Amino acid sequence: MHYSLDKTEKYAVIRLHEQKLNTLISAELKSELLIINSQGYNNIILDLSDTQFCDSSGLSAVLVGNRVCRNAGGSFILTGLSEPIKKLIAISQLEQVLVITPTLDQAIEIIFTDEIEKP
Repeated sequence: MHYSLDKTEKYAVIRLHEQKLNTLISAELKSELLIINSQGYNNIILDLSDTQFCDSSGLSAVLVGNRVCRNAGGSFILTGLSEPIKKLIAISQLEQVLVITPTLDQAIEIIFTDEIEKP
């Protein structure tokens, strides 16, 4: 799996550098999300700007990231989604479950806004 990882004090950004988020990639992505979360990063942004396709196993990895961040009291945000991935999320009826932003800047803004609102 090709990706870059940027960590800050408040969040981590994973930029997936793959055309497809499928069975070949999803297990490694799940592992990476769990490792990042176990290092104390409760806010994770997954940037899929380079990714054009996602299958059910890729969606499963996304849901793992969402679950571990939510369980830790943080946020999991998807950004940079292609039209085919947006359609998969819509067909799967996950628009209400996942936080999705068009840009990385908007995702970062949500993390800081959520932090201000939390007691």
